[in-house]
Amino acid sequence: MKLGRLGAWYAADKHASPAAMAAFVKTVEALGYDTLWYPESRGYESFSFAAFMLGHTKTLKLGSSIASIYARDAFTSRRGMVSLNQLYNDRFILGLGVSHTPMVEGVRGHTYEKPIPAMRKYLNGITKDQPEAKDWPIALAALRPLMLKLSAEMTQGALPYNTTAHHTAEAKKILGPDKWLAIEQKVTIETDPAKARALGREELSRYMVLDNYRNAWLEMGFTEADLSDGGSDSFIDQMVLWGTADQVKTKLRAHFDAGATHVAIQPVHPIGDTASRDAILKALADT
Repeated sequence: MKLGRLGAWYAADKHASPAAMAAFVKTVEALGYDTLWYPESRGYESFSFAAFMLGHTKTLKLGSSIASIYARDAFTSRRGMVSLNQLYNDRFILGLGVSHTPMVEGVRGHTYEKPIPAMRKYLNGITKDQPEAKDWPIALAALRPLMLKLSAEMTQGALPYNTTAHHTAEAKKILGPDKWLAIEQKVTIETDPAKARALGREELSRYMVLDNYRNAWLEMGFTEADLSDGGSDSFIDQMVLWGTADQVKTKLRAHFDAGATHVAIQPVHPIGDTASRDAILKALADT
């Protein structure tokens, strides 16, 4: 499978109804985006949601970003991935991740294991005795060097989330030239700094309490002060790109300049304002 230049990223739980989901995925496809990515932390079960979206589109790829390795065993993930691709013309990408301790232990009731050994064991379970597995569209949620190395070793590439262009450049060095480097980037078309940063802080609040992200941000060069009280202006400005459409496009291109093979745009907008969401995606579709 080839991964195109530009994708969209949007959480299923932000949709008001299945009809709204169907309308949205058709809009993303009509705008020419290559892939629509979606999380599993909240809302619909990952593979069921992918099947629904694939059933309402013809060419758009759907990518889990991510499906938790604690949500189903490796054999089930393999069969789900193979089934979706056979049923929907090879348009599903299995993005996997180790999730976060509160989701794994508090919600699912499992024991959160060390990320690298857990993911390696899981990938071995998916690919065991499967000679064609080297070509399967699998990628990993990877922020830190060891998970990026595992992405390069055992999958098509990496799906970094909540990162910067500098991180993209460092990730590219680890992954090498032939692997996917599919970046998620939050954006809003808003020129008022106070409004843009307020939207950013609201969107990022759910992530700023999770150790995996906080540790990765500290490794990226942010400080504890940057991560306090909702995030410093500098931190928010790098996590959620804002400005005019042209200004945001310029900032997005920094990821491509740093080596990204794919950038997935996550529109950030006031809750329920789907018109703004779609306007953001339309304005940036030619990035």
